[in-house]
Amino acid sequence: MQSRDGRGPGAFRWRARRRSGRRSGHRGNRGCGAGAAVTLQLAIILPTLNERENLAPLIDRISAAMGDTGWEAIIVDDNSEDGTADEARVLARSDPRIRVIQRIGRRGLASAAIEGICATAAPYAAIMDADHQHDPALLPRMLTCVAGGDSDVAIASRYVEGGSTAGLSSARREQASGLANWMARRITGTELTDPMSGYFLMESARFRAAAPSLSGIGFKILLDVLATSRGTLSVKEFPLEFGRRKAGESKLDRAVAFEFLVGLYERFFGKIIPTRFAMFGTVGALGVLVHMAVLASLFPGMTATFWKAQTLAVLVAMSFNFWLNNWLTYHDQRLRGLLAVLAGWAGFCLTCAVGAFANVAVATLLESRGLHWVLAALTGIVIGAVWNYALSSRFVWGRF
Repeated sequence: MQSRDGRGPGAFRWRARRRSGRRSGHRGNRGCGAGAAVTLQLAIILPTLNERENLAPLIDRISAAMGDTGWEAIIVDDNSEDGTADEARVLARSDPRIRVIQRIGRRGLASAAIEGICATAAPYAAIMDADHQHDPALLPRMLTCVAGGDSDVAIASRYVEGGSTAGLSSARREQASGLANWMARRITGTELTDPMSGYFLMESARFRAAAPSLSGIGFKILLDVLATSRGTLSVKEFPLEFGRRKAGESKLDRAVAFEFLVGLYERFFGKIIPTRFAMFGTVGALGVLVHMAVLASLFPGMTATFWKAQTLAVLVAMSFNFWLNNWLTYHDQRLRGLLAVLAGWAGFCLTCAVGAFANVAVATLLESRGLHWVLAALTGIVIGAVWNYALSSRFVWGRF
């Protein structure tokens, strides 16, 4: 059979081999012989947020574990303030095994892992942290396990015999991790010792096939993968001595831990009611309690003028809602620093001004017409809620 340019199929195969040789020759500068064929086997996905100082030492550790060729590291950075993405580019200019994805306007380990795996051509992919708490020395054995067909997913476990949790920052965090693992086993139907592990390896194609069903919310992507499969994936655990962070600060604050519950909600109810809207509504419900508590303390005891009490209750509840939404609902866009928080609070109050005015006006009108003050206040809250969500999402946290 002739090709379109009139040459036989052998010519095409020769050209393909020649191109492959050029690529392998380029990689050969890293330690393999020029012209030696190199096959990309493993992509190591490294979600990062302010991990600049950890990158170079981690790449050295990965190279020591995996050798010079056959792997690539994809650094998925959530627009770190410390210049992590720029540092990754510096490393990539002298090392073709390193690639960089810098994400603007979105954050989250789970979504970063999904983007990283969808960006690689390697047949296998591993997810691991960039803070040196996950030991790269496990990668060769995990890859051999999955590539050899012994299991669908290889998981590094802190709780299997031979592993340890020495690197956890506190006893409280260790207890919280144990509780989360217990809940995760009930949800996924697996008997793993560490279903909340953030370090695992599996076929890239299998992960990409599951990606449309993954929530992409939270920080434990393995839980999402296992919950989606519900026992259809075979797994094998490898003992992990969980190390201490080399540099920087842990991102596992209380708000991130809350994302575990958010991930569960997204898994079971996210397609019915959008997760962010549900979180905003939950915060609003708590704000209602704050509002009614303030109002009950002011009217009719401290003041007999309803509109004054209602106005003060609105301001207090609005401030409470801003603080909690900034901490939880918009955790990925959280405003930090005194000036940013004050500016955000002012912007939140301004964008909610019309909603607050409608709240007070409607509630006052209904109360003056004889409706009980509790029902009047609740009606005003509902009227203002839609406006508050739409405008604050757009103008305060930049997400509509």
